[in-house]
Amino acid sequence: ASSSTEQPVSAEQRELENIAASTGALPLLQKSFSNLSDPQTNAISVQTLQQCFHLCYEDPVCESQQKPESFPRLLDHLGSSIVDLFFLSEKGGINWLGFLGGYVKCCGRMSTSMSLNILLRIFAMAVKKLGLSSNLEFEPDDADCKINGSLLPSDLLFLLWMCWAMLWNVRTLKSSERKGNLLLPDINHLVLSAVVACAEVDSSFDLWNCDIVGLDVQLPVGKFLNWAITTAPILSDCLTQYVNRRLQISVLAEDEAGSSESISGDMSPNASQALLLTRGRAWAISLAPRSTVTEEILKLCFSADIVGTDENLLYRSSTHGKGLNRFWSNVEGYHGPLLVLISANSEDAYQDNNKARKWIIGALTQQGFENKDTFYGSLGNLYAISPIFHVFSPSGKEKNYVYSHLHPTGRVYESHPKPVGIAFGGTTTNERVFIDEDFAKLTVRHHAMDKTYQPGSLIPNQGFLPVEASISEVEVWGLGGKTAKEVQDSYKKREELFTEQRRKVDLKTFATWDDSPEKMMMDMMGDPNRVQREDR
Repeated sequence: ASSSTEQPVSAEQRELENIAASTGALPLLQKSFSNLSDPQTNAISVQTLQQCFHLCYEDPVCESQQKPESFPRLLDHLGSSIVDLFFLSEKGGINWLGFLGGYVKCCGRMSTSMSLNILLRIFAMAVKKLGLSSNLEFEPDDADCKINGSLLPSDLLFLLWMCWAMLWNVRTLKSSERKGNLLLPDINHLVLSAVVACAEVDSSFDLWNCDIVGLDVQLPVGKFLNWAITTAPILSDCLTQYVNRRLQISVLAEDEAGSSESISGDMSPNASQALLLTRGRAWAISLAPRSTVTEEILKLCFSADIVGTDENLLYRSSTHGKGLNRFWSNVEGYHGPLLVLISANSEDAYQDNNKARKWIIGALTQQGFENKDTFYGSLGNLYAISPIFHVFSPSGKEKNYVYSHLHPTGRVYESHPKPVGIAFGGTTTNERVFIDEDFAKLTVRHHAMDKTYQPGSLIPNQGFLPVEASISEVEVWGLGGKTAKEVQDSYKKREELFTEQRRKVDLKTFATWDDSPEKMMMDMMGDPNRVQREDR
């Protein structure tokens, strides 16, 4: 029985509330509007909402060689750009209808291309507020937010860093008043991936010694959107997470703001450079099409100290030793997704500068390794990680995802022995990626040999002939969470117990001296030709 004094709800408001409810954010929007609005005017002032979305980091730490001098000032205009673009203000401020409409415009259910367009609009507005020029042009009064123009590699670097900063703020800070440190990862491999895909570069283009900031190449925005949809479709989720997190902070107290924690680990630029899986490479892998391991990879990206995540790093060749046996002793019993990273360099390329010409490839499996002489697996991805990033998802034609075969325990003659090592894609003896049993040589074949993963070059300047390279480092990261690690630990303890029991000899099992093997050996040494009566 409703009161007759209640104001009727308009059809527009009811539609916006239904759209917000479909995203699950309607209760949060109601609480945040009640908290931020002025009770007298029942509206939120523009300055209050801009402060709610304000993002400030004074002196970020950068893992790469680029010095982001103007990037902190770009972040200062992020909050005002979001409010000015999407939240319509009237004389008294932003009312409930304008607040709902602004949220639906920037964070409602929409396609990936539409979400990326919104990101570009926010970035262009922040660049304009900073006083810099931009080559992006937007058609006014267009429902599809059509964009024309192009991006420079330096613009793309700042755009990706802006998305990273929003995620960093979501996962590391508890309240808007609390200032923390910002660590900007080295994402040159992501920028170079877009440059090669969107721009026309010749074969002499040096991927290893390339200055991203000074690179004068135009990336057409249409080609950039196609690259982002195929390589980094989850990039647009950062805006929704950031807006929701900021609204949560405006509602909840500091001790109830969620499970995010302030980063207090090693913030030096070289903290994670010793590992193959740096924050920038892990983030690039997490931006690929969403899977069950996305959240586990993001935990590695935003951990306090990625070097100290011993529970996730199952194997590292420089620490545990090279070879298939050392590898197997560390990954055996782990039943969960695994990320394998391999660093190598071609033997015949750039002999005078091998150190600078190393490349990194990777493979993601959805299950643990098994000792089989055939291919197995259900899903997986191949990655070209450094110096340029590419994702090769399953093609659906074949299911030769993983191959891992050890030497057979019994000495049995085989006329056609199966290869001993680890492989991904291809067929037996024609694997797309093959690691030998000594972890010394890596063989990468052309994608024509493989129908399991999508075609493409795993390493720069890869031709049709197989490429043999010297392996410098191998890492295996477990992405199955605490449960998979606990199961592996219990498996290892059980195997150690069985091994210890096999080593012990119980002398009580020999009844008398006459039945012992020692007496038999002494009798044979004393007179081996002595005639003995056989007991029948």
